Amino acid sequence: MSDISNLLASDRVLVNVRANCKREALSFLAAKGAEASGQSAENILAILQEREKLGSTGVGEGFAIPHGKLADITDMIGVLVHLEEAVDFDAVDDQPVDLMFLLLAPEDASALHLKTLSKVARLMRSEEVRAAMRGAKSAEALYAIAIAREKSRAA
Repeated sequence: MSDISNLLASDRVLVNVRANCKREALSFLAAKGAEASGQSAENILAILQEREKLGSTGVGEGFAIPHGKLADITDMIGVLVHLEEAVDFDAVDDQPVDLMFLLLAPEDASALHLKTLSKVARLMRSEEVRAAMRGAKSAEALYAIAIAREKSRAA
């Protein structure tokens, strides 16, 4: 299932994360992805960095969707992070990034991976959602914003 509520666990939503650069931000996401997947953080970081070489996952408006596929997972995994300070991410609009949504997919889930990337991008296209997320003072509030928006669209 590609619903954001199925990808995110509340312990994989974090606020006020410190990173001084894109590499540190990706390393943090890789570590969180490793906790959730049982894979090594080094392997996940290498996959994310390979993907970044194809073009930045900084999609604009201060938001990035780093993503990759892992051989030994069966479910999609998401991690949502609001950085304490925005970092240069080589984004398409040259704006620094402070909101990141890591998406890890099983290697054989190409269609689902693309559908889920699209769903996350659609959610984050909303200026209202981005503003609310940036104003969230806790991980719980950030999680609720991501899930509430999705639920309101389903209604």
